[in-house]
Amino acid sequence: MARLVGINHVALAVGDVGEALAWYGQFFEFELRGRHGNRIPFIDMGDQFIALSAGRTQPPDDSRHFGLVVDDKEATRTALREAGVEVSAKGSLDFRDPWGNHVQVVDYRDIQFTKTPPVLGAMKLNGLGKTEAAQRELRDRGLAG
Repeated sequence: MARLVGINHVALAVGDVGEALAWYGQFFEFELRGRHGNRIPFIDMGDQFIALSAGRTQPPDDSRHFGLVVDDKEATRTALREAGVEVSAKGSLDFRDPWGNHVQVVDYRDIQFTKTPPVLGAMKLNGLGKTEAAQRELRDRGLAG
């Protein structure tokens, strides 16, 4: 039986790909990895990516969501609020994009998720560390020395 080892990408349905790139570009610094044909852009996240596809028709998601890892969660919260996006209060950072996708944002420093030093270097995130709580979680699970 195969073992799960990670997530390669998330495919996100939006109304219009160009509008979605512009909207997400207000809050997150990113580059495109490429495109599938001319329609589906891949937002690069080092060793992972988000694929945007047009044509979302379903209503907003109530419980289904995905989480993004950032280098500064509170800067993201501030930028979203300044743009008039409704966000959760302190602590958890949840919001909906204009197409109803429920997004949760977490800070890299606070979670078990870890990128290798070469990936962090290629992303120009050298020195991005972990809180003591995150380091303890990694040690407790046998994922760090």
